[in-house]
Amino acid sequence: MKKILELLCGLLAGTALFAIMALTFFDVLGRKFLSNSIPGSLELTELLMVVVIFGALPLVSERGEHVEFDSLDPFLPLWLRRLQAVLVHVLCAAALFGLAYVMWGSAGQFLQNGETTAQLKILKAPFLYGMSVLCAATAVIHLFLVAQPPAQRMEGEGVAL
Repeated sequence: MKKILELLCGLLAGTALFAIMALTFFDVLGRKFLSNSIPGSLELTELLMVVVIFGALPLVSERGEHVEFDSLDPFLPLWLRRLQAVLVHVLCAAALFGLAYVMWGSAGQFLQNGETTAQLKILKAPFLYGMSVLCAATAVIHLFLVAQPPAQRMEGEGVAL
C-alpha cells in the first residue's frame, strides 16, 4: 500500500511540478524571443501548484517530514513525547477530515454554479474534489501513524501501510 501511495502521489506531484517548469520555460522563451507570453500561464501555474502541494501532502505526512518545533523534546520524558505524538496525529487527522469535508461541499457548489478560472475558463470543481480526496487520504495516514507502535513512530520511519 505504501508503494502505491508513493507511486500515485509522487507521479501526481512530480508531473505537475514538471509541467510548471516546462510552462515557465516556454513562457519566458515566448516573452523573450516572440514578445508574447503564453495566455493563462499564471492561472495554469496556480492550478498546478495546488496539485503539487496537495499531491505531496500525503507523502510528507507519511514520511514525517513536516516542519516541527522539537527543541524541548530532549527534556521531555518518553511517555510524554509518545502522548504528544498521538495527540498531534489525532488533531491533524481531525483537521484534515474536516477540511476534506468542507472542500467536498465547496466543490459541489462550484460544480453546480459552473465556477471557472477567470481567463482560461477551466472548471475549479475537479481541483477542489482532488484536494478533498488528498486531504482525506492524508488524514487516514495520520490515523495509521497513531496506531503505529510507539518505537517506530518516534524513529520517524513513516506509515507501515
